[in-house]
Amino acid sequence: MFAEESYGVSIPAARETFERYLRKKGLRVTDQRMAIFEAAVAQKEHFTAETLLDHARALEKSRFVSRATVYRTLPVMTESALLREVDIGTGEKFYMPNVGDNAQVAQVVCLDCDRIFEISAPFMEWYGSTVSSKLGLTPESQRLQVSARCNVLRETGACPRRGGNGARKLARTTR
Repeated sequence: MFAEESYGVSIPAARETFERYLRKKGLRVTDQRMAIFEAAVAQKEHFTAETLLDHARALEKSRFVSRATVYRTLPVMTESALLREVDIGTGEKFYMPNVGDNAQVAQVVCLDCDRIFEISAPFMEWYGSTVSSKLGLTPESQRLQVSARCNVLRETGACPRRGGNGARKLARTTR
């Protein structure tokens, strides 16, 4: 069904981490939660709760995954550090599997197609520590997010990254 490794991370090890975390929190390890886990770790792009619901329901063994269970499971997966939550200010949260050593990433959000790009930002740890220590603080978390517009869309009227039938029209970029 799924590869045993995703981005160099062992899926069985992540599954074990998730099951252990559920038990630690006093939650049951259910077929629905495990289907949500399987669908989440298989994602290669940022996804929303609704997208995850569709992917989880598409699995052969889990057509009956409920929307409520997806929305309740996402915070648990985020707390367990299996997923990262990304808020781009649209009111809808996005998620990405936490794989490898990708804790220090910056997000670049295209305002034209709403796509989220991640780039390695190893300087963030140093910067966060330096700035915090000058103030007598210890950093708990940090993020760097850049909002940008598509140059190709401005020049041609169509965004090459916009999938399917919907290149956003140039009018959206004039806000």
